[in-house]
Amino acid sequence: MTKIDDVARLARVSTATVSRALRGLPTVSEATRARVLAAAEQLNYTASPSASRLAGGRTGSIAVVVPQVTRWFFGTVVDAAEETLREAGYDLLLYNLGDREQNRRQLFQTTNLQKRVDALMLVATPLGAADLATIAQLRLPGVTVSSGAAVPGWPSVRIDDVDAARTATAHLVSLGHHRIAHLAGDASAELSFTTHLDRRRGYQEALRAAGLMPDPRLDVEAEFTVDGGSAATTELLNRGEPPTAIFAACDEMAMGAMSTLRSAGLRVPQDVSVIGLDDHDLAAAVGLTTVAQPAAAHGRLAAGLLLDPLEGRPRPAATASVILPTALVVRESTGPPRAG
Repeated sequence: MTKIDDVARLARVSTATVSRALRGLPTVSEATRARVLAAAEQLNYTASPSASRLAGGRTGSIAVVVPQVTRWFFGTVVDAAEETLREAGYDLLLYNLGDREQNRRQLFQTTNLQKRVDALMLVATPLGAADLATIAQLRLPGVTVSSGAAVPGWPSVRIDDVDAARTATAHLVSLGHHRIAHLAGDASAELSFTTHLDRRRGYQEALRAAGLMPDPRLDVEAEFTVDGGSAATTELLNRGEPPTAIFAACDEMAMGAMSTLRSAGLRVPQDVSVIGLDDHDLAAAVGLTTVAQPAAAHGRLAAGLLLDPLEGRPRPAATASVILPTALVVRESTGPPRAG
């Protein structure tokens, strides 16, 4: 079986030059490219993606970093990114931080990361000044997903979290609700990212636009999980008069809220309306009104943005920041407040 070394020997060039010539990169002269193509045709050689990358000093692997892979959004992003990368001949190397700050620090302090992967995808990963300096030293292409932290030179893929939360809260206001609670992300979590801050801001902006003042007693922080939403709703009910509506910062929290409300003898939506944000795979099954975001599209688009520089394709300037659309999906969990 003909190998890339055979083509390099016949064309009297290095294997790296063969790789660049066969991929059409502009760093190879036309005369050299013609010689390589003639040698490949003579030897009936077809370059495999992995052989071409290895000859050019590539690993064929992409690192994808997530705070917690078991969360619905992160898992969906990883699954879609893996499919896109696999079709292009790349392997996905997953770094699950497990919501631990120490794991994040160790990852960015690992100098071997540069030798293990060709590019980085950071999903909702908080970054400090020291992290940005380390990333710059790696000199790897990358992309951020659903993150408030910008990495110089990297594109980003996200939704407008402020606008999405504003849409969710405005829907409750439009139904006639004035006492609207908010289940927010936990700011004290080790790997607290900025999403919960943006969604709280949108919630508060929608209230103020309707002439309503945000009430701190109706704003409870918890984990972005079903259990977190349940615990936050229990806290709300323990504070006295329950709200007539709840905006949960993610669908999993909203599902926990619905379960706790029903256990407390309150009907959804007759007594308390509930809206989430995501359009989780189970949202339709439980009748949850939500603001849908295209989670899988985050992964596919981010993977595509990584493949462009790796495959020598120019990246349009317009893709520096991709903001994906969201949409209100009305189901059974919201309705007008009960009279009286």
